[in-house]
Amino acid sequence: MRAPDWLTARPVAHRGLHDISRGIVENMPGAVQAAISGNFAIEVDVQLSADGEAMVHHDHALGRLTEATGEVIAKTAAELKAVRFKDTDERMMSLADLCAMVAGRVPLVIEVKSHFGGDRKLVKRMAEVLASYDGPAVGMSFDPDQVLALRELLPNRPRGIVAQRSYEDEYWAKLTQEQRDSMLYLRHGFRTQPHFVAFKVDHLPAPAPWIARNVFGCALLGWTVRTPEQRSRVARYADQMIFEGFVP
Repeated sequence: MRAPDWLTARPVAHRGLHDISRGIVENMPGAVQAAISGNFAIEVDVQLSADGEAMVHHDHALGRLTEATGEVIAKTAAELKAVRFKDTDERMMSLADLCAMVAGRVPLVIEVKSHFGGDRKLVKRMAEVLASYDGPAVGMSFDPDQVLALRELLPNRPRGIVAQRSYEDEYWAKLTQEQRDSMLYLRHGFRTQPHFVAFKVDHLPAPAPWIARNVFGCALLGWTVRTPEQRSRVARYADQMIFEGFVP
C-alpha cells in the first residue's frame, strides 16, 4: 500500500503557492503557476457544483475569499466560474481546467471535500477527469466514504486518508458522534486501503500514523506546516510536508 516515490519527493504547496499580500489567492491559477515555477507538488481542494462539476475551492460556502455568497453546491460550474474573488481578477477553476494547466509538470494532491452524506458524484466526476490525465495525481479525503469511493472508482490512482488525533473542535460539530468516531485512529484503513496518510502536523507523533507508516508502509505527509518548529516535527516524524506561508 506504499505511495509512489514522486508523492514525497518534493514539498507540497498547500492550495498552491499562494500569497495574499501579493494578490496570489489559494486554489487560483496564480497559486498553481507559482508552485509549478518552484517545482513543488500542489495540494488543492475540490467541491461539487450543482451540475456535477468538480470545482477547485476549499470552503463549502462562498464569502471568505469571494464577493459572492452562498453554498458552492447550490451553484452551477458556469456560475462559480463567474464569481469575483477579492484581491484578484482570477476565477475559480474546474478540476479539468487545473489538469490542463498543470499538464503533468508536478504532482497533484487532490482533497475531496465532503458533506458526509454518502454522495459519490464528486469522486465520479474526478474519475472521469483523471481518466484522460497522464500526470501524477492522488486523491484523499477526511471522509471514509469518499476514500472508499476513491478506491472503487479510481483503483489505479493512489489514495490517502486525511486525519488528525481528534475531531471534537468546532469545525467538526456538524457531524454526528458516530461520524467523528469513524475517522479516529485511521480505523477505516483496512476497508479503504490507503497508500498514504496526511496527518495534522501538530498532532504528530501519534500511534495510528506511526503504525500506518512503519507497519503497513504508507507514506506520511504532515499538514499544514507554517513554522520552523512544525518543519522540524514533520522532518522527524513524516516523509514530507504540506506547507504554506513560506518557500522551502
